[in-house]
Amino acid sequence: MRDNGGVHGYGDYGDFEGYQDLVDEVSALLGAPATLEDRDFRLIAFGAHDSDDAAVTDPVRTRSVLTRRSSAEVRAWFEGFGIARATGPLRVPADPRAGIHARVCLPVRHRGVVYGYVWLLEDDEPGRPPHEERALRAAMGVADRIGVLLAADTRAGADAGRALLDVLTDSKARREAARDTLRTALGRAADGELAVVCVTPWDSAESPDSEVLPGVRTLPGALALCAAPESGPPGGGAGRETPGRSGRTADGGAGGAAGPGGPGDGDGLVVLTRGRSAAAVAGRLVESARGADGRAGVSDPRHGLDGLPGAFREALTAARAARAQPRLGPVALWSGIGPYRLLAALPRGATDPAVLPLLEPAHAELAHTAEVFLDCAGGAGRAAAVLAVHRQTLYYRLSRIQALTGLDLADGEDRLLLHMALKAVRL
Repeated sequence: MRDNGGVHGYGDYGDFEGYQDLVDEVSALLGAPATLEDRDFRLIAFGAHDSDDAAVTDPVRTRSVLTRRSSAEVRAWFEGFGIARATGPLRVPADPRAGIHARVCLPVRHRGVVYGYVWLLEDDEPGRPPHEERALRAAMGVADRIGVLLAADTRAGADAGRALLDVLTDSKARREAARDTLRTALGRAADGELAVVCVTPWDSAESPDSEVLPGVRTLPGALALCAAPESGPPGGGAGRETPGRSGRTADGGAGGAAGPGGPGDGDGLVVLTRGRSAAAVAGRLVESARGADGRAGVSDPRHGLDGLPGAFREALTAARAARAQPRLGPVALWSGIGPYRLLAALPRGATDPAVLPLLEPAHAELAHTAEVFLDCAGGAGRAAAVLAVHRQTLYYRLSRIQALTGLDLADGEDRLLLHMALKAVRL
C-alpha cells in the first residue's frame, strides 16, 4: 500500500500513478472517496476514507480494501443489477441484511468492452442528497479515460502471456522471436532476477469458469502468466511429450486442454515472477484455488530470459513433488524437493520389473510398509511405530516384500532400487 496525495492503492499496474490521479479526480468531482476495481472485482486503487464518517464505508468496501478482492457472492450480487452491461452511471440499492450500502457504479469501458468499475457509496440517511447527475456525467468522462489505461494494460498482459507460452513450447527459432517480444513487454524487468511458478491443478475459487486466468496485474510481483503448456517445456524431463501446443494466455483466451504433467493432473498455471516475489505469488495462488489439492512449485531464480524453459521444468517438477509428497507443503521449492529432482527425470511409467508385483492393488499395504521402512532408513523400531504395528508384524511384512520382489532388504543397492521405484510411482 502507498499514499499518493490522499489516495491509497496498490502499485502493480503499468501506469499506477495514472490510475491514482484519475481516482483522485473522480473523488474530487463527487466529493466522496471512489474505489476502482477491475472486471474481476480486484482492487486497483481507492480514495482515502475520513475515519470520522462511517457513511463512506461498509463491510464490502472494507474487505475489498484489506484483501484486494471481493467474494464470489458479492460479485454475483452486483452483477445481478446489470453493471457489466451498463454504459452509464448505475445505482445499486442497499442490502441492509448483508450490510451493503447503496452505491453508484460507473462502468469503465473502452470500445464497448467493460474493463472495470468505479464505485461510490451513497448514504440513505435523510438530509444526505444523492450524487448529482451532472457530477456523475463528468465522472463518467474520467471513467472513460481509466478504460483506455486498463485496455492498454490488458493488451500488454495478453502479449506477455502469449510470448511466455511460446518461449516455453516453441522451436528454437520461434523461441528467440518470443523472447524478443517478452523482453519488450517486460522492459527492464527482463534483465533482472526471475523465477517461474507452476500451480497444478489450477481452478480459481473466485470463478467457476476455469477458462478464466487471473489478471497478471492482480498478482504483485507477477510479470506474465499463461496456462501450462500441454507439450511441456522444450528438452523434456517434465510434462507430457506430446506434439502440439495449447494453453490460455493472460487475456483469458481459450486454447485447448492444458495438462501440465500427465493425465489426471488437471489444468495448470505458469507465472513468471520477479525472483523475490515467487514464493509469495505461489502462496496466494494456492490459497485462491478451489479445493485442497492445488499445489505450487517454484524454480530457482534466473537472471534474464534465456533460462525460462529450464526454470519451468524446475517449477513443474516441484509442483508434481508437492502433490506426490504432502509433507513438502502446498508450495514446494525446486531446491527443497531432494530426490524428486532426480526422479522426475525418469521416463513416465518406467518401473523396474522386480518391483512390479509389489505394485499390484492387492499388495498396497505391503508397498506402503516398504516405503515407510525405507523412509525410516531401515530402522525397524521407528518404522513399526510409524505404521502402528508390532515389530514382529513388520518383520513378517518385510519377508513377504522380499519374496515378492526378490530383493534383499539388507543390501544397500536393493534398498536403493526399491526406494527409488516406490517414490517414482508416487511422483
